[in-house]
Amino acid sequence: MGPWSVEIQKKRADAIKRLLATNPQLDSYMKGVWQNKLNNLAQNEDEYNKRVKRVYSLLKPKHKGWVTYE
Repeated sequence: MGPWSVEIQKKRADAIKRLLATNPQLDSYMKGVWQNKLNNLAQNEDEYNKRVKRVYSLLKPKHKGWVTYE
């Protein structure tokens, strides 16, 4: 996960929209999965940073000097 970027989030959304619009082989279950991914993309930097913190705070330190986010 990198720093927040409006452009990257737009590219992600556009890629998912293209997949949904142009892939007739997707069954309804997979269409639902991708639609959920599209709906759940972070819309702003605060939301994105909260998600990054939530993901990385669950990691357990493996050695000294490991950065933790709590």
